[in-house]
Amino acid sequence: MKLLVAIVQDQDQQGLGKAFLENDVRATKLSSTGGFLRSGNTTFLVGVEDERVEEVLEVIKASCQSREQYISTPIHLDMNLEVSNTYPLKVEVGGAIVFVLPIESFFHF
Repeated sequence: MKLLVAIVQDQDQQGLGKAFLENDVRATKLSSTGGFLRSGNTTFLVGVEDERVEEVLEVIKASCQSREQYISTPIHLDMNLEVSNTYPLKVEVGGAIVFVLPIESFFHF
């Protein structure tokens, strides 16, 4: 058995949740916050048998596509405004970060 920890952008969480239901994948959904863009993320915890890991990874891959987005750079008070970079930056967002962890034992009470 494996535990998949999938961190997805909030924009992708609804579609992934629906895809999990359609493919009979049980998941626990947790709200989380990203570090780089400080935007909302959703973390899914999915416990699956070893033979279903690739199937679940394909569901995640199909539901969570990366895309480009422009963000405004923050102005820091300790920087000279003439040197400060104040134009929008193009960054890649979305997609999914997935960790696959081995499970030694599993209990359902």
